[in-house]
This record gives sequence, structure tokens and C-alpha cells, in this order.
Amino acid sequence: MKVQKMTLVGMAAVSLLAFRDAGSKNSSHKRFFHHRISGEVSVVILKESYELKVYDQDGWYATYPVVFGSKSLDDKMMEGDRKTPEGVYHIASKRPHEKWDKMMLIDFPTQTDLEKFKERKDKGLIPRNAKIGGGIAIHGTWPHDDMAVDLYQNWTNGCIALKNEDIDELYELLPIGAQVVIRKEGNPGDE
Repeated sequence: MKVQKMTLVGMAAVSLLAFRDAGSKNSSHKRFFHHRISGEVSVVILKESYELKVYDQDGWYATYPVVFGSKSLDDKMMEGDRKTPEGVYHIASKRPHEKWDKMMLIDFPTQTDLEKFKERKDKGLIPRNAKIGGGIAIHGTWPHDDMAVDLYQNWTNGCIALKNEDIDELYELLPIGAQVVIRKEGNPGDE
């Protein structure tokens, strides 16, 4: 019998997957209350915990794992930095997407984002010729590439990506106009 040794990297990946799957439903890290969705629906995206939380009028409803763009989880500074913006947004439009299953565009940049951008330029934190960017969305992954979410592989240009089965569910739950709050970390009492 041949026994293969697992590298430390391999053991870490297995441990990470086991940790993420512990207590999850269908290995997708979703947790549902036993109630039907009711009333206005909103989303809170927590970058440090790689989670998208859905809330309705009765409170927390579900949690989905997500990934972002840059490994840096800092606030978006300018176009091309691959960072996910932080702030209060709304779903601006929804549509099927030829590469990433479904896409829900958020209304970035808002007036608050424009003010932060100008302030950062004035302080010299970003180049004078920098642009703020746009086109930030919540969307699925490439076909058959849901493992990127399980492995916390940040691959987008600043968007929020979910597994395709999860974006399908979320797409049905969130109407155009639904509030989307994106922040670096959670506040006590989020659940």
C-alpha cells in the first residue's frame, strides 16, 4: 500500500474547506431561518468575513459566501485598483450574464463615493488623472468555477462574486432598489 504525504499547503486547504463546510447546508455555507422571506429585503456584505447576509423585515434570513477583487480588502480608491467599494448602495439593474450567470449592478459611485474620491485626490492619495470607475456588481462565477469561492480566491475587478447556485437564489430575492451595504467588517448584533 502506497501512502502519500500531504503537504502543509494541502493540509491547510483541506482544513479551510472543512472549517467552511462545518454546519453548512449542502456545503455552500448557507444558513436559513425557518421562515419565508417577508417584507423589504436588504443585504449587508462583510468583506473581512467574506459573507453576504440577507435581511428581511423579520431579521437575518441567510448568509452566502462571497469573494472580491483585490487581496486587499480596503475601500475602493480608483478605477483599476480591483478593490470593492464600501458604503450604502442599491440594486440599480438585474440581468442574466453570458460569463457569470446573473448580474445585479449596484449604483456605484454615489455622491458619497464622489466626495471621498475628490478628498483623496486633494490629499494626494491617488493620482490627479485617476478616474473613479464604475460597473460594480454582485454576480456569479465562471461556469464550473464555484471552487474559487470555497478557496477565498479574490478574482474580480472589484465586484462581489457568489457561487452560481447562490446568485440564482439571491437574484430571485433581491428586487431592483434593494439596499446593499458593503463594509470591511461586521458590527456586533449583525445576526
